[in-house]
Amino acid sequence: MQPTRLKLVESNKLVIEWNDGDQREYGVDDLRKQCPCATCREDRRKKQSEPPVLLPVVTPEEILPLTISTMQPVGNYAYSIEFSDGHNTGIFAMELLKTLGKSKSTE
Repeated sequence: MQPTRLKLVESNKLVIEWNDGDQREYGVDDLRKQCPCATCREDRRKKQSEPPVLLPVVTPEEILPLTISTMQPVGNYAYSIEFSDGHNTGIFAMELLKTLGKSKSTE
């Protein structure tokens, strides 16, 4: 399973066409929230077990609309995505990307 085309739409959506004919749309915010790096996985685990912070402190980068700064292939199995908030440690395996987003092929 390999992408045949990647396209940014409106700077906040990524569309990937796959070699099986499936076309999936990904919100950039959703991709960032599903980052598979160890830090993000641990943050998600903590958020599930801790009470929510009532007044969270946010950085200037977190206030701006999130975009993809760069997206580079990692071998033939994944993509490294750098987001506009500076986060760049997630390696998104093709299998993970195929499960994320919503299919546009069935619309």
